[in-house]
Amino acid sequence: MYKDNYPSRLLEEAVNAINMLPGVGKRSALRLALHLLRQPQENVHHFTAAINSLRDDVKYCRICRMISDNDICSICSDHSRDRSKICVVESVRDVMSIENTGQYHGLYHVLGGIISPINGIGPSDLTIRELVARVAGLCGAGDDTAGDSPAQASSGGEGIEVILALSGDVEGETTSFYIYRQISGFGVKVSSLARGLGFGDDLEYADELTLGRSIVNRQEFHP
Repeated sequence: MYKDNYPSRLLEEAVNAINMLPGVGKRSALRLALHLLRQPQENVHHFTAAINSLRDDVKYCRICRMISDNDICSICSDHSRDRSKICVVESVRDVMSIENTGQYHGLYHVLGGIISPINGIGPSDLTIRELVARVAGLCGAGDDTAGDSPAQASSGGEGIEVILALSGDVEGETTSFYIYRQISGFGVKVSSLARGLGFGDDLEYADELTLGRSIVNRQEFHP
């Protein structure tokens, strides 16, 4: 008799592996595994090779932390982008969502999450230090100000804008406030998305029209 009624240990292992994906239950995982089993061998090999390459070979841009095939992503290396603007987002998905609006032409900075004490995520777990260093570099203040205390006043930030494009929930607002404290002393303009986004909304689930208007009608950030 087979454990859990699986006729094959290999099928069971495949189902358990697919079941690890978010939003995929055991029944869906079984359906997907059986679908793969019916495909031509070369198609499945191509699929698994693509997954292996994604995990093993993908890079994170050394400037903005966006995923990339190279050390510097296509956005950071695009000299037609407005380099006086940095849009701060939580995740790679947020960059993709904003890019799809066609309304923003500056640079990005991916934090890799938001401050969430309940989940054990603090400022040091995110790329906030790297963001402060970027802003310092744009202002001609060097990297020595990118520590745990707010940046010292600088007059070199005129014309530079940091857009805090984070979700409007408590964790997002906390992260925005922390970043504001870290970079406000540089004299840069700090703005946030216009509240076309509802309180607590995630960028990932906002429609492109709403998100585009939020970028265009962004407002100065006030903690």
